[in-house]
Amino acid sequence: MHEFLVSAAAFIVLVGLIVVLHELGHFVVAKLCGVRVEAFSFGFGPRLFGFKYGETDYKVCLLPLGGFVKMTGENPGEESADEIANDPAAFTSHPRWQRMLIGLAGPAVNLLLCLFLMFVYYAFINEVQSVTVKATTVEWVTPGSAAAAAGIETGDTILKFDGVNHPDWEAVYERAKLNANQTVAVTVQRGDSTLPLRLHVPSSARNDAFDFTDLGLSPQYLPGPIQIAMVEPGYPAAKAGLRQGDGIVSVDGLAVHSTNTLLAYMQWEKGKPMTLTILRNGATLEIRATPTKVDTRWMLGFSPQPVPVRNRPLTFAAAGKESLNFFTSNSMLVAAVLDRLFTHRLSVSQLMGPVGIAKAAGEAAEMNGWMPKFGLAAEISLQLGILNLLPFPILDGGMILLLAIEGALRHDISLAIKERIYTAAFVVLIAFFAFVLFNDVSRLGLFGHIKP
Repeated sequence: MHEFLVSAAAFIVLVGLIVVLHELGHFVVAKLCGVRVEAFSFGFGPRLFGFKYGETDYKVCLLPLGGFVKMTGENPGEESADEIANDPAAFTSHPRWQRMLIGLAGPAVNLLLCLFLMFVYYAFINEVQSVTVKATTVEWVTPGSAAAAAGIETGDTILKFDGVNHPDWEAVYERAKLNANQTVAVTVQRGDSTLPLRLHVPSSARNDAFDFTDLGLSPQYLPGPIQIAMVEPGYPAAKAGLRQGDGIVSVDGLAVHSTNTLLAYMQWEKGKPMTLTILRNGATLEIRATPTKVDTRWMLGFSPQPVPVRNRPLTFAAAGKESLNFFTSNSMLVAAVLDRLFTHRLSVSQLMGPVGIAKAAGEAAEMNGWMPKFGLAAEISLQLGILNLLPFPILDGGMILLLAIEGALRHDISLAIKERIYTAAFVVLIAFFAFVLFNDVSRLGLFGHIKP
């Protein structure tokens, strides 16, 4: 229940504010162009409260899932053609270039909001790990895995992954998700040699639970040993003599720097006794431990020290550059997703809908640090801006496309044709939304009893 409430609250605040700012863009430009705005609403459904100022009703409605702006004459068929034609403040009475600007204003606000959020983060916060590894180095490769079959070995450094040069591990993860059940080109550096390899990404990359263990890769994120914060009494670590303050340097001779690698190694060994090389008060010693199985996972029973993080705000120039890099890389990722959707290399079922966004928002809200919160808000705002620019009726991009066609034809498209276009588009959009929503809910495991 706690997780549900946090996710719901985070979704309402995050998506609600982003959509309202999108609508605010339409509102401001419409007002500047002299278009009558009948309503500016936060939320949908029955009106709860608000006030009227001038010709606009500013209101809060029952369902706090975004908002909308209602302009006179905006939607075909709502008012009679004669009323609109004789109303100089109606949306359709204004020049096409003004209507295009009004349509562009909403997505433009979302794109600018992405840049602004990340600029604020980098200029005033910018959390960085006190110690880190910049290279995309493979700490361990699970024998028999997809990575092992591709020829990737422990200690390799990934120089190129699916066309991305010098990727970080986040980029590797995102590109892997885009290539579920496909083979991607990977270039690694091994010693003084550069090797071109081919990695088959398993179909599990379509799932939300996908991680590097599905590929058989254990990334090296940190230097140094695994520092022990707490040892659970009665568990294998305590029985083997592991103590708070110890550092695990290696397991069976394999250098480990994070618990992710240690866990992956234990799962592969399936609970076999292992030799841990420990650093204690400057001295090195070895202990033997046999993992115990809890549910489906093997474990030793200790907690690592959290990774130390500090704030290192950037100069305004550097913050601007980093926010632009964030904007560019995530825009290219959205473009790659759309490209794979239209070329049938990515399934629509992999898209995240409102339930998935709510879950991600709840997780970000409970994570330590500000980057998950700023990053998710910026990504959603960017995606909303780009998707609204798609040339599909009902979306802002579709309206702009129809206006451009009318401009090329030098006359308006008939109201009857517009109504048919918008009705068909509305049906398609609702069906698409329902499909994505069903997939979202099905990922929660509520339909686990349904057999394909």
